[in-house]
Amino acid sequence: MPTDCLFCKIISQEIPSPLIHQDEKCVAFADIHPKDSTHLLIVPREHIATVADATEQQEPLLGHLLVTAKKLAQQKNLKGYKLQFNVGKEGGQEVFHIHLHLIGH
Repeated sequence: MPTDCLFCKIISQEIPSPLIHQDEKCVAFADIHPKDSTHLLIVPREHIATVADATEQQEPLLGHLLVTAKKLAQQKNLKGYKLQFNVGKEGGQEVFHIHLHLIGH
């Protein structure tokens, strides 16, 4: 775990943040700058800087993030929603630890 990674610190609760979901592979919590009434971040426990850095071995983990997003959307009774990965600085990524945005209302 990189010592300066914000999301690694949230996952370890070194930085306290209410976790909406947690399992052996990922956690989810509210975005501090929400774009809609529901804006969650689904973050793998494994530190991977960007989607561009993911390997084929991490394919099951990335799939798990999508299935977790679907379950959270169902729990929130979202009829429609957006799922978004920002990749790299040029793609709008601000925290370099893969995270999936779940955005809806």
